[in-house]
Amino acid sequence: MPDITELIRMATAARDRAHAPYSHHPVGAALVTDEGDVYTGCNVENAAYPLGSCAEQSAIAAMVLGGGRAIREMVVVGPTDGPCTPCGGCRQRIREFAGPQTRIHACNEREVLLTMTLNELLPESFGPENLNQR
Repeated sequence: MPDITELIRMATAARDRAHAPYSHHPVGAALVTDEGDVYTGCNVENAAYPLGSCAEQSAIAAMVLGGGRAIREMVVVGPTDGPCTPCGGCRQRIREFAGPQTRIHACNEREVLLTMTLNELLPESFGPENLNQR
């Protein structure tokens, strides 16, 4: 499993490939599955704004395509030296595949700036177990 420095490097490389011509806010994400596999993603904006994809969303889609189903840890790198935390929609997307103690790191290109568990990032969340599944 890669260390946090390698995950930051991978998220930064993904961020550098983002398509963010409207917001000028490129974001990259790297996640590690319970099996130790790593997936990355970047944000991809669209002229019809609601149709864009966030970096976390892209990394999760790559994980699912690769057969992964559980996030062990995630790194998010934005364009500034400040922490870039996942948006509300991505917090819910992460919730679908992560447990309450899964760590999410908001980083710049060099270091971790803020670490939160999913439970801290999205307290009292709604998830698959809240549905009446038959």
